[in-house]
Amino acid sequence: MSSPAGRPGSRWATGSVGEAMIGCPKTCGRTTTVHQAREALRDGHVHALLVVDRGVLLAVVERADLVGRAAAAPVRWLGRLSGRTVGPAADAGVVRDAMAAAGRRRLAVVDERGGLLGLLCLKRSGTGFCTEEGVRARAAERVPHIGATRP
Repeated sequence: MSSPAGRPGSRWATGSVGEAMIGCPKTCGRTTTVHQAREALRDGHVHALLVVDRGVLLAVVERADLVGRAAAAPVRWLGRLSGRTVGPAADAGVVRDAMAAAGRRRLAVVDERGGLLGLLCLKRSGTGFCTEEGVRARAAERVPHIGATRP
């Protein structure tokens, strides 16, 4: 099997975005401020904030959206959906190619009503998508263990 870009072994060479997405992405609420968003985006693994109200995606906010904005401003008006979302039935290989070509690492996955279903996360290598297991493993690495010492 070869990947959409012609590389063998890509996990998501075929299938839909719905099969490739992370099903429980981190979200923030409609009252999230620019200051709070900047803090969340300090984590290098966080590429976008998903602003959600009652299950509906209001905006996808990226670092560039926050430049020059007042710390107390709500982010729901600063992000956008256009170009930052995809439907679950889209072909994962086609979307992977488009994301890699555009240098985009994250797309929110939404249904026809704008309900947030998940997050499509392109690996840094661009060869496939992150998995739920990989995301959990990275999160566990960042949590300091009480009583543990590091060399």
